[in-house]
Amino acid sequence: MTGRALIAAVPLALTALFVTGCEVPAATGTPGSTDATTVTRQLAKLAVKPADTGAHYNRDDWPHWDSVGKGCNRREDTLKSQGRNVTTGKGCKVLSGEWTSRYDGVKVTDPEGVDIDHMVPLKEASRSHTRDWTEAQRTRYANDPNVLVAVSAKSNRSKGDQDPAKWLPSKDRCGYVAHWVRVKTTYRMSVDQAEHDAIAAILKHC
Repeated sequence: MTGRALIAAVPLALTALFVTGCEVPAATGTPGSTDATTVTRQLAKLAVKPADTGAHYNRDDWPHWDSVGKGCNRREDTLKSQGRNVTTGKGCKVLSGEWTSRYDGVKVTDPEGVDIDHMVPLKEASRSHTRDWTEAQRTRYANDPNVLVAVSAKSNRSKGDQDPAKWLPSKDRCGYVAHWVRVKTTYRMSVDQAEHDAIAAILKHC
């Protein structure tokens, strides 16, 4: 494949101007695609800075699983939108369905075995020069459907809060780094040098 090969499964409609305080649009459920050249340009525009390891991080400071209406929270809504043949019970509790983990290709049929991951993990987001964000901004990020990915619990535990310099999925690495760059671009997060170089190396083979 050439550098202009399409990178599949990158969500459309990421929030356009987070810093303006605009509301995050609802997920369209329609996958998008882009080419490696476009993602490389986006990567080049990200600020390259050492990770802000001195930033305070507490997961409770990033409120997530907000209500999205009809008795559903964001986690339940993501399970429904990213699964197949999903059934729900009282209070929008997801009872069954089929999910294919984007990180390792594992097919999961028990909703308890599905993790909803933040593409850029919350702790990594906190290290990406976001210490000035308000609680409203952190909440918006933590509940953005375009940031959330339904994956196997095992793959999510393996990833933890690591960036692409330290962890990459076994499946669709091109799509993964493209999604990562789009999230960081949308939310104007920084990348550290090792992270930048790891992403650039992957893109050369996409």
